[in-house]
Amino acid sequence: MRRTPNTMYKSVFLFLLCLGVQAQMTLDKEKIEHAMVRAMEWQEAHPIFALAPTDWTNGAYYVGVSKAHESTRNPIFLAALKTQGYRNEWKPLYRTYHADDVAISYSYLYANSTRQNLVDLGPTKEFLDIHLYEPNKWKDGSDKMEFKKILWWWCDALFMAPPVLTLYAKQTGEEKYLDAMHKYYMETYNLLFDKEEHLFARDTRYQWGVNDKDLKEPNGKKIFWARGNGWVLGGLVLVLTDLPKDYEHRDFYINLYKEMAAKIKDLQHEDGLWRTSLLSPESWDHGEVSASGFYTFALAWGVNNGILDKATYGPVVKKAWNALVACQHENGMVGWVQDIGADPQPATADSWQNYGTGAFLLAGSELLKMD
Repeated sequence: MRRTPNTMYKSVFLFLLCLGVQAQMTLDKEKIEHAMVRAMEWQEAHPIFALAPTDWTNGAYYVGVSKAHESTRNPIFLAALKTQGYRNEWKPLYRTYHADDVAISYSYLYANSTRQNLVDLGPTKEFLDIHLYEPNKWKDGSDKMEFKKILWWWCDALFMAPPVLTLYAKQTGEEKYLDAMHKYYMETYNLLFDKEEHLFARDTRYQWGVNDKDLKEPNGKKIFWARGNGWVLGGLVLVLTDLPKDYEHRDFYINLYKEMAAKIKDLQHEDGLWRTSLLSPESWDHGEVSASGFYTFALAWGVNNGILDKATYGPVVKKAWNALVACQHENGMVGWVQDIGADPQPATADSWQNYGTGAFLLAGSELLKMD
């Protein structure tokens, strides 16, 4: 049986969330931007990564910084983007078969849109061309791990590579990258999307009927990881933002977005956040900020772009933002972030990761655009 966080952490969490829930549902945009700046300043002062500064954790964080600059035009965000880009020599990480390792290039591409000849896109192009068009151990099935059978075999990958590909195609005008993106996206969708629950399994290990284990939660439900589905829904928004309006497969992404958005809305808890296990919230009875940040960003985007009904989803988004802010410490640190993983696990008031800060910044970037 799983254990809930200790009493002290849980009490602190509930107290903070009470403050958030009691906050007015109107949006103070000056306070939103201030919270975003404090989050970024704290994160920049506390660098962290899993493999290297160009890995997926920083990739997700700097996607948030990119969108924060886009919505605020505050030069402090752009300064952080340029600094890390020059430090990284505008390079992705080294595993060209791995979607995670190109996520950092989203921030390079965004920086490239702010000033001509600022960014060297050569390393990104080289990575994408190898990743998409040359053989590798996942595409050709030579990997020894049985559950790795396609290029993007885990749902997180749908945040890591597709947004980079759509933005790269937008900036270069080369539609072949969109077609390759759609090909591999559909492989992942067909493998991992559960049409009964309208959610993505993290990978086939958590998918019923695919293996003989049929992993399940203590309540007997299927395991659907909150952050895993946050990766997908947040990535969908990034793809749709840059996907041409007349792209032949755009309706697929719009419809998937609407389907997932409706499901996620129904799974929000009274405190405004989502639990790490979407269908077994009692397994870890507290909110989790990285998933909740991605959901808040994605749902707010739908409202702002007229895709989701404002009367229905607006209160969901505002409630979620108030809860997210309640999880931010006075020093700017964003807490209640589940550590690196692949399935539902607990968090605490003091658990943080750079991708959690990125999700927080993404959420704020869309809240700033709301009426």
